[in-house]
Amino acid sequence: MFRQLASRILTRSTTTTYSATAAATIRRPYSTDVSVDASSGDADFTEAWKKVAPNMDPPKTPIQYMEPRPPTPSSLPSKLTVNFVLPYASELSKAEVDMVIVPATTGQMGILPGHVPTIAELKPGLLSVHEGNDVKKYFISSGFAFVHSNSYADILAVEAVPLDRIDPAQVQKGLSEFTQKLSSASTDLDKAEAQIGVDVHSALNSALTG
Repeated sequence: MFRQLASRILTRSTTTTYSATAAATIRRPYSTDVSVDASSGDADFTEAWKKVAPNMDPPKTPIQYMEPRPPTPSSLPSKLTVNFVLPYASELSKAEVDMVIVPATTGQMGILPGHVPTIAELKPGLLSVHEGNDVKKYFISSGFAFVHSNSYADILAVEAVPLDRIDPAQVQKGLSEFTQKLSSASTDLDKAEAQIGVDVHSALNSALTG
């Protein structure tokens, strides 16, 4: 639905039980604590390949294409490194910024260097990227934000539009249309579709006027 709206307004779990004392002493490493040895590849896959095709070199596995993960710094970094990607484009790649504010389902969430590791679900709303006096604003439909312990943040959105490309008049028109559809909807499906339209257009309006 968001893609349709945009065209109108654009200019492993564990079963082992531990005692409380044992659980307190166990610390699972963060992904950034796990080193990536690209030279070793996937030993199990390589061994299995040799049994099936001993005269052919095994293909490379995904881990061999991964860059080494940056370690968690010992002191608070001055910048937050942000990757902001969509299914069809990369908006930001390893951009060093002061702060990012994302529309989490629990409310607007500011992410600064040194933020605790977090996974946040995103809702329709305003995402802003702050670097000095420069602020880039996007309206996003949904997605997730992954904040890592090494002051890296990966933001994955389904749809995103620069805020300055949104036509306020079309937003108001859409909000009025979906509000009328919601009031006249007779089935649960019609009500649900109209409510989504109202929620998205209300979020668009708040992003433009806020």
